[in-house]
Amino acid sequence: MSTDSPARTVTGQPAATTVAPPGSRAHARGFWVIAVAFLAVMAFSTIPTPLYALYQARDGFPTWIVTVIFGAYAVGVAASLYLVGHISDWAGRRPMILVAVALELLSAVVFLVWPDVPGLLVARFISGIGVGALTATATAHLSELRAAARPGSGPGTSAAVSTVANIGGLALGPLIGGLLATFAPAPLTTPYLVFLVVLALAVVGIALVPETVIRAAQRPAYRPQRLVLPAEGRAEFSAAGAGVFAAFAIFGLFTALAPSLLAGQFGVTSRIAAGLVPFAVFASAAITQVVLARLTLRRQLSIAVASMIAGLAALGVSVLIPSLALFVISGIVAGAGVGLLFRASLGVAASLVAGPERGGVLAALFLIAYVGLAVPVFAVGLALSALSPVVTLIGFVVLVGALVLVSGIRMIRRLAA
Repeated sequence: MSTDSPARTVTGQPAATTVAPPGSRAHARGFWVIAVAFLAVMAFSTIPTPLYALYQARDGFPTWIVTVIFGAYAVGVAASLYLVGHISDWAGRRPMILVAVALELLSAVVFLVWPDVPGLLVARFISGIGVGALTATATAHLSELRAAARPGSGPGTSAAVSTVANIGGLALGPLIGGLLATFAPAPLTTPYLVFLVVLALAVVGIALVPETVIRAAQRPAYRPQRLVLPAEGRAEFSAAGAGVFAAFAIFGLFTALAPSLLAGQFGVTSRIAAGLVPFAVFASAAITQVVLARLTLRRQLSIAVASMIAGLAALGVSVLIPSLALFVISGIVAGAGVGLLFRASLGVAASLVAGPERGGVLAALFLIAYVGLAVPVFAVGLALSALSPVVTLIGFVVLVGALVLVSGIRMIRRLAA
């Protein structure tokens, strides 16, 4: 979620006063420090993707356990978004970002010292809490730092950079994890050691970044993030919710299960391949969001629905034939649609309300998205324990495809009205 200017907070409320002198070089440098830190945290959050198959081979647990481990991350993100994602509006951006990165450092330590299934669950949950605390805060901080460094500039640069840092980081994580697991010693240790160093350096850099929010003299009473369902436009909000649910279900499938599907369905056990496939999906989403950002929301939605339906259809065919090349292509095509559908769904939801209510509506939408990240993938994992991969994935394609069509058509009609 991005903010349009430093006059808006992560919750959509009027922001506290910016403490920066206009045109500050410190803010220009800080903008890029936060962008790199944001990228690093998001990359760390997906670095275990190509490693799941190694844990599975070492310990012999079934595929559905992988989905539970992955689901722990999604639960952590959702809980954090609801409980602490808005605190930086009054506590300050920098302290919240430092806490988020510290949680990622703790997660890396847990991965290293407790590499069994319970430890993996704890590590992923902690990582999810850190990501939930970081995402909205870093997006808002980037917007405010950019505005302080270049007064009068529009939100385009900060929005583009936050998108690349967010989804681009999610893309880089599996690729880096696959490369380190292939070419570096101790594949279940080295990736976390590398990110311990990277994240520690990020903490040093963040500590030097200017704050953009003045802390309140008296701390306001704590309340969880308010969730709002619009009084009018419930049907349109339901469509947007179904859209982000479907979009994140596709992200979840390729993030959690791509390595297992590659090995079990296509006989590909390469760790690099296990990282490249999720990388391609997320990279496609990030690139499409940036390249097609100037199109109208209606046009973006039309392209998104077409891309996701085509990608899902290709996914189903790829397991029927089977065809590794078509499997990879299906992820790239569907990923492009996911990026656009998610962006457009946020736009549709935001258009249903104005002012203070907008933050609560968007918070509700993000929670729906992370439920979509966890629940369908967990269901796929359970189904794989009783059904063949072909039957399971065809069922996934049909159900998610139906959600995409229904939600996409409803939102397109809303924008055409």
